[in-house]
Amino acid sequence: MADSSFDIVSKVERQEVDNALNQAAKEIQQRYDFKGTNASIEWSGEKILMQANGEERVNAILDIFQTKLIKRGISLKSLDVAGEPQLSGKEYKLFATITEGISQENAKKVSKVIRDEGPKGVKAQVQGEELRVSSKNRDDLQAVIALLKGKDFDFALQFVNYR
Repeated sequence: MADSSFDIVSKVERQEVDNALNQAAKEIQQRYDFKGTNASIEWSGEKILMQANGEERVNAILDIFQTKLIKRGISLKSLDVAGEPQLSGKEYKLFATITEGISQENAKKVSKVIRDEGPKGVKAQVQGEELRVSSKNRDDLQAVIALLKGKDFDFALQFVNYR
């Protein structure tokens, strides 16, 4: 019998991020506490730029954006915020990026957890920015998925191509 397998990936749907960003921008324009503050959130190349005339307001924009991401089913672990708001002229700016893919060191962490705590006979191989997990027994694969969902990694994981 052939091995069953699934892939562990860390992907974010760009359209969902766009939708969350647009919803956050709309809410910022409509909220009374942001009137006349030149507050905005927008794409700046591959980064997301949040700016306003006060540090608290930039943090409030980030909070609104995070809320919109959660409502759209995007893990906050894939949002990488670059430190504290920086003063640039009269405006405070904050940059954030959406991270995708599993780095080599993170893939090694996941495969080590599978090796150490997972069922015997389960193999994990790194393939670029994803991890392929295979086994002869489908129940073992289900156990691996349950094990990884119970762990708290500092990056988002999705399980795809289960066959």
